[in-house]
Amino acid sequence: MAALAVLVSLGFAMIAAASPAAAQPAGTAATPGTLHLRVVGGLASISQYVRFEKPFWEQRIQALSGGRITAQIAPFDESGLRAPELLAMLRLGVVPFGTVLLGAAAADEPEFNVLDLPALSPDFATLRRNVARVRPYVESLLRDRHNVEVLGLYTYPAQVLFCRRPFNGLGDLRGRRIRTSGVAQSELVEALGATPVVIPFAEIVPAVRNNLVECAITGTLSGNAIGLHEVTGHVHAMAISWGLSAFGASRGAWAALPPDIQALLREAVAGLERDIWDGADRETGEGLACNAGRPGCERGSPGRMQIVPVSPADTALRDRLLRETVVPRWVSRCGDDCAEVWNRHLAPVTGFRAVVE
Repeated sequence: MAALAVLVSLGFAMIAAASPAAAQPAGTAATPGTLHLRVVGGLASISQYVRFEKPFWEQRIQALSGGRITAQIAPFDESGLRAPELLAMLRLGVVPFGTVLLGAAAADEPEFNVLDLPALSPDFATLRRNVARVRPYVESLLRDRHNVEVLGLYTYPAQVLFCRRPFNGLGDLRGRRIRTSGVAQSELVEALGATPVVIPFAEIVPAVRNNLVECAITGTLSGNAIGLHEVTGHVHAMAISWGLSAFGASRGAWAALPPDIQALLREAVAGLERDIWDGADRETGEGLACNAGRPGCERGSPGRMQIVPVSPADTALRDRLLRETVVPRWVSRCGDDCAEVWNRHLAPVTGFRAVVE
């Protein structure tokens, strides 16, 4: 109860900060006409937050707005919040501006998995295509059901498979224990004949070291950042999934802003979104280069891993798992509405329709 009281108090402070009369951060003088926003961002220590979200809100937004907007941001995992709580906090207005990990939100509402179903987008170009097709549905879902105005959709670099022992492709994983991040990834791993183990990102390396898992699915560069290249020897080049998040405002906080500020924020966050996507594309390749100790590693630590290339057998297996396991199980959790979304937006580009059994 004490933790909830702290969150509610923080929420009221954040909502107050969304008004033009908001107090400025400690140590700075209040400036008439300046709007100060408080933002909950993505995972701490990850490139998306460190290189993009944090400098945008703490520096660039003030310059882009000609000094009319200032902001401060904190990552959700250092703000006393768990990833699955962010959407509810936004809906209630406790967090007025925040980044929601859609995979975490999908634990309660599987509709959000449609953007990033495992095996759906094996490369960056396919991810861009699929997200563009489904984005209007996800934005309307967040607006109509959760009172969240979406300002941006972000992606992490490719989530790929790291393993201690050698393997030649997805078909070699039977019998292995593999770290996953949620239900949909776990279903894919089970279909490969392996055992999924849901483990938080920060606990991946200890889990591998202590033989709780032999393999792990996580980002190419973020895996390098936590030292996964030091405890595993092989990494697959195919994206299993990506890690999509939505940045948005609670309806109350958004409605309190003047129309010109709303327009300014939409345009500015659209630029941040482009930067994050371009960065995720670069960092997918850079993460593989760093893990293997190849040229092109600028922000990671050079490793000596073996990159397992994507084979025709991998592509065929991925396609079969998407058709026979991933989409059917998602629809069974999600129901008619999700089947309709798939059939309207993604069936034309994937070549198969979802069926409700």
